[in-house]
Amino acid sequence: MTRWIILVAWMQCAGFASAAEQPNVVLILVDDAGLMDFGGYGGEARTPNINALADAGIRFSNYHTSPLCAPSRAMLLTGVDNHLTGVGTIPEVLTDEQAKAPEYAMHFNQNIKTVADKLRQAGYRTYMTGKWHLGSEGGNLPIHHGFDKSFALDASGADNWEQKSYMPYYDHAPWYEDGEPADLPEEFYSSKFIVDQMIEYIGSSDDAPFFAYLAFQAVHIPIQAPREFTDRYEGVYGEGWQQLQKSRFSKGKVLGLIPEDAEMPKLPVGLRSWDSLTVEDKRYYERSMMVNAGMLEAMDYHIGRLLDYLKEQSLFEDTVFIITSDNGPEFNDPAANSLMQRWMQLNDYHNDVDRLGERGSLAAIGPEWAVAAASPGDLFKFYATEGGLRVPLIVSGVGPGAAGFNHALSFVVDITPTILDLAGVKNTIRNDGVAMYGRSLTPILRGTSIQVYRDYEAVGMEVSGNSALFKGDYKLARNTLPHGDAQWRLFHILSDPGETMDLSFELPALKETMLSDYQSYADAMHVIEMPADFNPTEQLAANVYDRLLKRYLVVLVAVILLLILLVAGTVQLIRKSSRSRRRT
Repeated sequence: MTRWIILVAWMQCAGFASAAEQPNVVLILVDDAGLMDFGGYGGEARTPNINALADAGIRFSNYHTSPLCAPSRAMLLTGVDNHLTGVGTIPEVLTDEQAKAPEYAMHFNQNIKTVADKLRQAGYRTYMTGKWHLGSEGGNLPIHHGFDKSFALDASGADNWEQKSYMPYYDHAPWYEDGEPADLPEEFYSSKFIVDQMIEYIGSSDDAPFFAYLAFQAVHIPIQAPREFTDRYEGVYGEGWQQLQKSRFSKGKVLGLIPEDAEMPKLPVGLRSWDSLTVEDKRYYERSMMVNAGMLEAMDYHIGRLLDYLKEQSLFEDTVFIITSDNGPEFNDPAANSLMQRWMQLNDYHNDVDRLGERGSLAAIGPEWAVAAASPGDLFKFYATEGGLRVPLIVSGVGPGAAGFNHALSFVVDITPTILDLAGVKNTIRNDGVAMYGRSLTPILRGTSIQVYRDYEAVGMEVSGNSALFKGDYKLARNTLPHGDAQWRLFHILSDPGETMDLSFELPALKETMLSDYQSYADAMHVIEMPADFNPTEQLAANVYDRLLKRYLVVLVAVILLLILLVAGTVQLIRKSSRSRRRT
């Protein structure tokens, strides 16, 4: 008893709230979902469980993440800029120069503490299921970063029906349970499994509050969903991507997501118009978007199972729910590459339209649908445009819900400070030495403030040359090839969410000030600048080639040696035969 009293006293002195005051926290991360993908944000997918949480809480409309998954996840779990965490980009597009710097270690640097580390120190039970993508070798899995239990995928993605890779960069799907390599069950579907495991972890817990981090594979490539979900969207996407973009943009105005006079961005140069497709191609791409919506609905269905479980266990009312996406929609389409099609054949993948999304299928929505899905923003994942950065954020279980959308500027680095604040854990830098870049959103959630970033404060972001700086209602952005040109542009992002009007010539002084602000950010975060001709798509191809070469180098050398031995043996036999003939 004495030791318990001492522990409680120590926790109170250290800034921890009492267990009775600490809410459970469920953090749900969707992969590659656009701002309007959820039904409650105007999307076509049926997401009643997510919508119910949004209706009971606050849905943000001006929340920004990074353009790529691993940097976003690093910031989400630490509140620290991605470079200082050690995850400056993703391994798939890492350059040789970046690989030499600690800011691009592709795993958390040793002195970085996650929200799970801090919550566990405050008495929480901490659990993680789903995609990790923050390193596995040398003690870099969730179990080494504050999670009591975890079942994690350390890759950018994987098949949703079985344990295999979805691209040549990986030779298998690396799943780990509590830090050890693990096999998936025979009957597996990613969204179901991620929820099943989390329910099992929560069920094994004691009376301590818990932190549950569910990182879904939906809707990352390969888009896959049970047919019963996919078939519900028959006819919804039959008019094509240009019509969907117009529809979502108009709906965004009606819902109050964007201003009435906002201009819709144009379809990027080089992308196809829907009318240019054949009847067969239209059906294929229509079906791919149906699978995408079905995958979102399947995920929501399994989230509903988790909510039902929490209600049955009388845990729901004491739980805060945070739901967001790691970046905007994915534009890459593996099936459009002839070499990738050959790899698919060798690995038992198909893209047959009648079975799209089912077991053995490997499909994606492609760049045109991605533009539409990213509406009202421009472009998509990989880019520092609003289409790549601006995603949904829902926080439920804190104070009264609010109708409509909250337009306060907010960022992925704000999630950890918010969770710690709600849990009554002091946001200190003790024992880690790296200050959090983000801020707690609790003043907005509790209605005591309408903003946490003042108009004069600059917030920077960078991943592989795709860069942005936010300051009040303005945004400075630079985007790489192939859909950008590495030029800085200035936008009034409040009135122009589609980034259709560059204000560089109208406001040159502001642009210069913001360029200086960005340089200060880049210097402080040790950003390695990318050359103007950097193309992440080409870098990905080069890195895949290098991986394959290293993976099969031993086999290649063995084959060459065998050929040399065979040739040498053949030559020797010929010489012996020749000598025998001469003697006779």
